[in-house]
Amino acid sequence: MRAFRPSDGLLGNQEIAARTNLPKPTISRLTYTLTKLGYLTPVPRFEKYQLAPAAMALGYSALANMGVRHLSDPYRDQLMRETGGAVAIGARDRLSMIYFGQSRSELTVGVLLDVGSRVPIATSAMGRAYLWALPDEERATLMREIKEHTGPNWPKIRDGIERAGECVAKHGFAMSAGEWHSDIHAVGVALKLNDGTGPYAFNCGAPAFKFSEVLLKNDIGPRLVAMVRNIEIAMTGSIGRGTLGKEPVVKKVKTTGGKVTRIAEGIR
Repeated sequence: MRAFRPSDGLLGNQEIAARTNLPKPTISRLTYTLTKLGYLTPVPRFEKYQLAPAAMALGYSALANMGVRHLSDPYRDQLMRETGGAVAIGARDRLSMIYFGQSRSELTVGVLLDVGSRVPIATSAMGRAYLWALPDEERATLMREIKEHTGPNWPKIRDGIERAGECVAKHGFAMSAGEWHSDIHAVGVALKLNDGTGPYAFNCGAPAFKFSEVLLKNDIGPRLVAMVRNIEIAMTGSIGRGTLGKEPVVKKVKTTGGKVTRIAEGIR
């Protein structure tokens, strides 16, 4: 079921096998079972499948149980109106962040992501914010997985991750200026709760011509930090007082030896 993406129409057994790296006979058995359970709908004319309504019900059940999505709605909507950027919240799914809430208007041109969309952890602002919110051991493990996945591109990606860590330590947010998508500039801030869930991460992004790097650093980033800190207040009451739009409470990242680059711990 993970093989189906928001932009997909129909997928056949061969395409699913290619995406999952599973043998085609195994895929045939799985698609047969999922069809019987009502999670896939066969389209005999093309010998392919599409996700059935029962699969959507699973997703909506999961969304309904994410209180942070509903509570953050007015905060995201306000920041969207103030900045003209798209504002989203996401959670990790393997090496990606998957959107489960987004505020976007007709004025937010150039950002076509929606609920269910994925962005890579390694190069997106949301993913980098999430990465630097993890405990050191979990972050090191995830970075090793990213290294294995990216292969020869790892040195460049690692440098971007480390720069993001320095930005989080200094300003409270991560940046990605054309590193995930050449035309998209965004900032990301992690949300850590005390209920055992998450961490989650928010982003605010727009086309590069609308959000310059200077604007990201001096305006959009601090606004997003303030928004997330106030959502934490609303959800847990465990952080000092704050009001949306006021100066943010910036939490510094504790790093081994005082240097962000040491967090990589030999992942070179």
